[in-house]
Amino acid sequence: FTVFRHIKNGQQTSVNLTIPEVKTMDRLAGALSRKLMMDSATVAQAFANEDFCRKYGYDTATIAALFIPNTYDIYWNVSLDRLMERMQKEYKVFWNRNREEKAKAMGLTPVEVATMASIVDEETANNQEKPMIAGMYYNRLKADMPLQADPTIKYAWKNFTLRRIYNNLLYIKSPYNTYKNTGLPPGPIKIASIKGIDAVLNHVHHDYLYMCAKEDFAGTHNFAKTYEEHLQNAAKYSKALNERGIK
Repeated sequence: FTVFRHIKNGQQTSVNLTIPEVKTMDRLAGALSRKLMMDSATVAQAFANEDFCRKYGYDTATIAALFIPNTYDIYWNVSLDRLMERMQKEYKVFWNRNREEKAKAMGLTPVEVATMASIVDEETANNQEKPMIAGMYYNRLKADMPLQADPTIKYAWKNFTLRRIYNNLLYIKSPYNTYKNTGLPPGPIKIASIKGIDAVLNHVHHDYLYMCAKEDFAGTHNFAKTYEEHLQNAAKYSKALNERGIK
């Protein structure tokens, strides 16, 4: 409707474009087409094209890291190339020296920070807990342990409605399967939030290697230093799921 109104009025008008924290680039293409004079299918094809992504220094797995979810003043009839150039400029503003130095101190690139942040985002909506979760994943990364992040399994299956991750789902052959592969997945599993990125850069330093959702379903987690302790936490959560009939 916004685009139609601008076409009707023939205006060179700007709109407030908010980059949403979506799970796929197809969804971002849809969001862009609703605010700007762009065809969602054409934009989605561009995001899935290696040559297009390479022009901006990314590939199809990492292009999501370019988009910082802020609100921008953009001409409604901007071309996709001009939009991408604008996003590059905004990215450089966001990744200031302070953030870059924190990433470097962790031994991570900004893209790797965004990748870890996207996992942290999917683990909790609780911004206060995000630095704790980021610290746990960073500990596993440093120890060369598989991250074993359930959100990456959902992403690998492209099934975001899964409520429980059963063992049979863990055998999928995918670079996003963080149960089978060590290290970070090839790129973000969503457009990482600013809170998520800053949670990784300012993660809590602790010795936890495991976490499990709390059995009170409040959206936070029990953390554990040992596998034995983690199994106890997991048993409590599994019991609570069964009692609620969650499959």
